[in-house]
Amino acid sequence: MSVNSVKNHSQPSDTPAKTAQTALHKWRGLFWATRTRILAWYVLIITFIFLVSIPAFRELLYARVDTRVRRELMEKIQTFNRLIQNEADSKEFSLTESETIQDSDWVNELDNRFVRPSSKKELKDFFNGFLTKQLPEDDTFLITFVDGKFFKSSPRARPKVFDEDSQIMRRWSKLVKPEKGEKDFDSDTGGIIYLSQPVKIKGETLGVLVVAHTIKGERDEVIEAVGVVIQVSSIVICIALLLSWIASGKILAPLRSFSVTARSISESDLSQRIPVRGKDELAEVANTFNEMMDRLEATFTTQRNFINDAGHELRTPITIIRGHLELMDRDDSEEVEETANLVIDELDRMSRFVEDLILLTKAERPDFLQLATVDVENFTQELFVKAQALAERNWCLDNSAKGMVIFDRQRLTQAVMNLAQNAAQHTTNTDTITIGSSIDRGKMKFWVRDMGEGIKDTDKSRIFERFARAANSRRRSEGAGLGLSIVKAIAEAHQGEVTLESRFGKGANFCIILPINS
Repeated sequence: MSVNSVKNHSQPSDTPAKTAQTALHKWRGLFWATRTRILAWYVLIITFIFLVSIPAFRELLYARVDTRVRRELMEKIQTFNRLIQNEADSKEFSLTESETIQDSDWVNELDNRFVRPSSKKELKDFFNGFLTKQLPEDDTFLITFVDGKFFKSSPRARPKVFDEDSQIMRRWSKLVKPEKGEKDFDSDTGGIIYLSQPVKIKGETLGVLVVAHTIKGERDEVIEAVGVVIQVSSIVICIALLLSWIASGKILAPLRSFSVTARSISESDLSQRIPVRGKDELAEVANTFNEMMDRLEATFTTQRNFINDAGHELRTPITIIRGHLELMDRDDSEEVEETANLVIDELDRMSRFVEDLILLTKAERPDFLQLATVDVENFTQELFVKAQALAERNWCLDNSAKGMVIFDRQRLTQAVMNLAQNAAQHTTNTDTITIGSSIDRGKMKFWVRDMGEGIKDTDKSRIFERFARAANSRRRSEGAGLGLSIVKAIAEAHQGEVTLESRFGKGANFCIILPINS
């Protein structure tokens, strides 16, 4: 009872552990699943593109805003020089003939103050008229200087960096040449882009016009736009990842079918196949897998039949030997000798059978053939002489080909002798067996033709299979049904084939056909 109680108490404690282990295995399987890894790579690629594109997008916006601002400043300087007919050097702000500038902030109304000034007073009037006609955009400032001192600005309210006593303002007031540039400040302006144009009258610099733009506002707008892009892109990426997860599951569904089918395959059941849908790569993999399973099933079936047939062929002589040994009278010397002879005969038959099996196995190896150049005419004569010793028949040499051909002399001799032995076993003493050879159209042929009982059409398709025998044979041959299989293996090893022409009751004609270049 104590043992049972211990077992009963230990079972509940094992169940949670197994459940936890199963859950852990499931999560590990999910983490290392193909769709998870695909999604992970997708996330890495998108993140990399995102990290590279956002700074590039920001810099592109900065560049476009900078170009737009500089063009607007250029418009105002060009408008000013055109109105005042400035004598100062303005080549730095000139445009090509193909470019035209229209100042979008200019109020196009007639004003008698826009005449070429000849004195400081007229220059101040000109500046007043010019600033009145201008409607500058936000963060753009038109600043004028007369006689080295600040005069007026538009708009009047200016950032601290544009105070009258600031360093940049004092510098601008003393300019004698056109200048353009960009300055960075730590103040709220963040930095400025400016163009300055001195005004010369009769060779004397009377004043300076500066068009400046603070860049902090545009930079803040760019950063805000980038932030919106990041937010929208993040939402779109999350949705895309979710859809990718679902789509990858649909796409990879055949792989799960592969796994289920592979698990259902066993040694006793090789009939399971994967359903093929579509014509994509996965469908091609499924077709390849099914074709492999067809070959495996055919191989296993052939192997199973081969083992059954081989076992049957070996069981018969073993049964004969065992029966005679059990019934043998050890005191009768004559019976002992007779039984010994019978046992030796059966053992010889088993030895031939094993040797035939080994030969068929070797036929699939690359070193099965020992090729050499052979005189076909002499070889045919040798085959005819050897065949006459097999049985007492009316042997006839039909034709002997002439030429030197490369093939395995011993293997081909074995093949033709098997055909001759097969013909002898299915003919009588009065029947004719013909042997011959020929070379025609790049092919070499060896044939054995007999006038025996022939082969039915139903047996022609299986006569070359291992352990196969013709159903209409008048008597059972002494072999195991491997002779024609050996002939076929030798012919195929030479890249050739064996053909059969036969009519039931009219004899049979077996022909080995080999390409000469084999």
